[in-house]
Amino acid sequence: MIELRQLTKRYRDTVAIDGLTFTVRPGRVTGFLGPNGAGKSTTVRMMLGLERPDEGEVRYDGKAYHELREPLRHVGALLEAKAVQNSRTAYHHLLWLARTNRIGRGRVREVLALVGLEAVASRRAGGFSLGMGQRLGIAAALLGDPEVLLLDEPVNGLDPEGVRWIRTLLRELAAEGRTVLVSSHLMSEMAITAQHLVVIGRGRLLADTGTEEFIAGHCRSEVLVRTPEPERLVSVLGRAGLTARREEGGAVVVDGVGTEEVGRIAAEAGVVLGELAGRTSSLEDAFLRLAGGTVQYRGRGGRVF
Repeated sequence: MIELRQLTKRYRDTVAIDGLTFTVRPGRVTGFLGPNGAGKSTTVRMMLGLERPDEGEVRYDGKAYHELREPLRHVGALLEAKAVQNSRTAYHHLLWLARTNRIGRGRVREVLALVGLEAVASRRAGGFSLGMGQRLGIAAALLGDPEVLLLDEPVNGLDPEGVRWIRTLLRELAAEGRTVLVSSHLMSEMAITAQHLVVIGRGRLLADTGTEEFIAGHCRSEVLVRTPEPERLVSVLGRAGLTARREEGGAVVVDGVGTEEVGRIAAEAGVVLGELAGRTSSLEDAFLRLAGGTVQYRGRGGRVF
């Protein structure tokens, strides 16, 4: 279990992390989300002892990271996959890490096979593609067979097969009782992979909840309707006290109500419907509703990056 208590980090007059408190529990994949500049990378670096907090602490089952003997056996991390000595082979990169924590050569071969790099173990890491480098970084995180995994953008550079592989791997590791924290901007992937979410904005905690609960709590239900009489339908629904709007293509969207209620009102008014369907909001929709106000960088037209 990872516990963050009142974690605070300042850079001159800027408060990057502001009293951040949350717990990452074993047995599930926890997604760590936030806009660019929210403080996710700074938080993870403090979790690994690479940055020193001005206030607060991070504990792994009651111990600080620097108190862990042979830390690779306890915490595996992926921050920057290409941060390797380019002249070393994949095998010797992992062997060098293994020796710092008394991990045997056999484990190096095991993780190379696990991530699919066994056939290129003797190739220099500097010549690896982005996806291959990512797999090598994941191998390094798994090297000590740790109870805790901290992964920053683990699917970056992976092809569709690789994305499915890492998704399955993370779920399996969590099912074994490990603690898995994954930072990512890919909302569609987090919606599939993570059972729990921690969301931050401008260094503060915005949400700490289950993925399904997060989506349900930050998105209103919608009904999509297609009809030959869209303007009349909008008028009928408005008189019934419902909020309806036209979308491109002529569809009508009704907020905060179910399909049965919309169908009943349309039938009573004699409005012919060609399509009537509930529309489920996505994790991206829920995230932007909650965290959109904390975004630091926006393009023209108000689109969020």
